[in-house]
Amino acid sequence: MNMRNLMLFAGVAILFVLTGILQSWNLSLSILNMALLSAIMALGVNIQWGYAGLFNTGVMGFTALGGLAVVLVAAQPVPEAWRAGGPGVLLALLVGAGVLAAAIALHKRMPRGRMRTITLLVVLTGGFFLFRALFDPNAEAIEAVNPATSGYMGGLGLPSLWAWPVGGVLAAAAAWGIGKTALGLRSDYLAIATLGIAEIIISVLKNEDWLARGVKNVISLPRPWPVPYEVDLQQDPRFLQVAAEWGFDPVTGSSILVKLLYGGLFVAVLLALIWLSERALNAPWGRMMRAIRDNEVAASAMGKDVTGRHLQVFVIGSAVIGIAGAMMTSMDTQLIPGTYNPLRFTFLVWVMVIVGGSGNNWGAVLGGLLVGWLWLIVESLGPIVMSGVTASMADGPLKAHLVDSAQHMRLLTLGIVLLLVLRFSPRGLIPEK
Repeated sequence: MNMRNLMLFAGVAILFVLTGILQSWNLSLSILNMALLSAIMALGVNIQWGYAGLFNTGVMGFTALGGLAVVLVAAQPVPEAWRAGGPGVLLALLVGAGVLAAAIALHKRMPRGRMRTITLLVVLTGGFFLFRALFDPNAEAIEAVNPATSGYMGGLGLPSLWAWPVGGVLAAAAAWGIGKTALGLRSDYLAIATLGIAEIIISVLKNEDWLARGVKNVISLPRPWPVPYEVDLQQDPRFLQVAAEWGFDPVTGSSILVKLLYGGLFVAVLLALIWLSERALNAPWGRMMRAIRDNEVAASAMGKDVTGRHLQVFVIGSAVIGIAGAMMTSMDTQLIPGTYNPLRFTFLVWVMVIVGGSGNNWGAVLGGLLVGWLWLIVESLGPIVMSGVTASMADGPLKAHLVDSAQHMRLLTLGIVLLLVLRFSPRGLIPEK
């Protein structure tokens, strides 16, 4: 990186340091960890858009699948639920997958005509009723097992770190299915399709209680190694001794130490992904992807499989987003489907890529850190600023309206930043070479 880019990263680092000095280091580290996860998501979107020009607005869905992986892998199993309907649900899912596979095979092998249409209708309709007959009673039996505390099958009880690659695999598998059907669409239709599919994923998470408790949420998920719990640190004699020697409060110190450990894990993953992305982008594969992005007709004329390469990069970018989603759920130690919304987990990530510079991995990371800091700091500074602005005003409807509008300052601030960047640096802060 050149000196200008280093200065940009140094400026973002100063923002986090000033947040720690002027407000609190707990707040600064919390924002930093969320910004690091946002930078990983922005890196995944940059792989799809910056490398290949794929307009994916389903980031929210892939993030949620990463969070689901933590439940499936790290949550403790519920033996009663497994005995009540676990095998039946698994059998129903296998039957459903088999019906879809049979329909695809028939569609490929049978000649086009009325007979193929009738056969597919019979197979799909019969398969649907068979699936529901197997699935519904077993799912209801699972959800009836201690619904206030469990009501789902649980997970495998494995270490939480294992869920991070599994989150990438789940997101990649979903991206493959979406890509096989939607990548042939024009860019604007692809955006609509991916956004709709993401909403379907969230709807499934909210309504299928047997899978992850739906809107009742899964809490108390295990933390990844080596991150301890604050309570355990506060009872550790060695930690208390260090706290006494250095003169800091054990409660505050334990919270800061936990956030530092999370930050170390996230930085390690982010650096590994950047290294792999840079290697791919500067390799012949990366040059081929940019050639396809800039002129699909010319690339196809040179013998490149445009659709196949689009599917490949779509899967890779979605896997990166899924890993970030799993890391976020591991940090929160809970899965709350209601928190996944397009503004935070799709369009904000796109703003990060645009501000940082699409097509440049370091630009996407810079945008993730900068916009991530801005999005969260305004939440705490907004009420303070608005209280200062309205301090001299008399009590009344106008003052009450302005104070209540403080929560919307983050949208106003984000819009101003985006407009300024597009005006003075339309290719982003660190544009593509």
